[in-house]
Amino acid sequence: MQDVIIIGGGTAGLSAALQLGRSRRSVTVVDAGNPRNAPSPAAHGFLTRDGVAPLELTRLGRADLEPYDVSVVEGTVTNAVKDNDGFRVTLASGDVLTATRLLITTGAVDVLPEIPGLAERWGKDLVHCPYCHGWEIRDEAIGVIGSSTMAVHQALLFRQWSPNITLFLNSAPQPTDAERQQLAARGIKLIEGPASRIHSTDGAVSSVEMADGSSHPVQALTAQSRLVARGKFLRTLGLVPVSSEFGELIEADATGLTDIPGVWAAGNVTDMRANVVASAFAGAMSGVAINMDMMAQELAEAVAAHS
Repeated sequence: MQDVIIIGGGTAGLSAALQLGRSRRSVTVVDAGNPRNAPSPAAHGFLTRDGVAPLELTRLGRADLEPYDVSVVEGTVTNAVKDNDGFRVTLASGDVLTATRLLITTGAVDVLPEIPGLAERWGKDLVHCPYCHGWEIRDEAIGVIGSSTMAVHQALLFRQWSPNITLFLNSAPQPTDAERQQLAARGIKLIEGPASRIHSTDGAVSSVEMADGSSHPVQALTAQSRLVARGKFLRTLGLVPVSSEFGELIEADATGLTDIPGVWAAGNVTDMRANVVASAFAGAMSGVAINMDMMAQELAEAVAAHS
């Protein structure tokens, strides 16, 4: 019986493991080795690690855990259930792990608009966040593929990084009169109608073809993906993702505590805004919260035994 099992070995999970390991807790991290940012060549905005490859960041994080009572298991969780005083976690290999507390840091899957040629550019010249990748495509011709109420906001946001922005409305709602005025004031071109295909030339995105047959050159793209919490085992725990226009994520409080006692969640599995830095912070805070929760239980048991 471990103190804590962490499902997901990305930035959030490893940060939590570091806090818990340094708190003299026994921890097992289960990691499938497929972080959300794996398709990207680099992670940005992480102080002292700006531009690091995502899998290299994982390697460095695991190395930080070596002095502590933390083990990392390569594998995929297929089932997780409440079991007496703790939790029982089953891996695809058939191995079973048990712990008194559980932290979910599996991240989320990006569901992109279904436009032929779009998904192939994900993590390359199709980016989701200007703070993460805007610098790398600064001053390029950036196309914004609309699919939600955030389309206009995203176009106005990327305007900070390039004066050459085109909003392809696609399936997004029609802009209001005020939004049209904002787009015009910032020199953002608006192309209405659905996009039919994304074209690439020599391994780089080159144009957006519309349903009316028109074609518009671009050098980079951004789109509004829907984030869906990763992990089929979530429902066996009783964690039902909450659905919204922007995705299906697990609800948790500021410390990461979910509606299930003993279960915390951190990172993109519960927060669509969490970039690498935010995920690291959320994981660290969840690790501290789990340790404090265990300390409270241990104190109550000690007082009862003493009495």
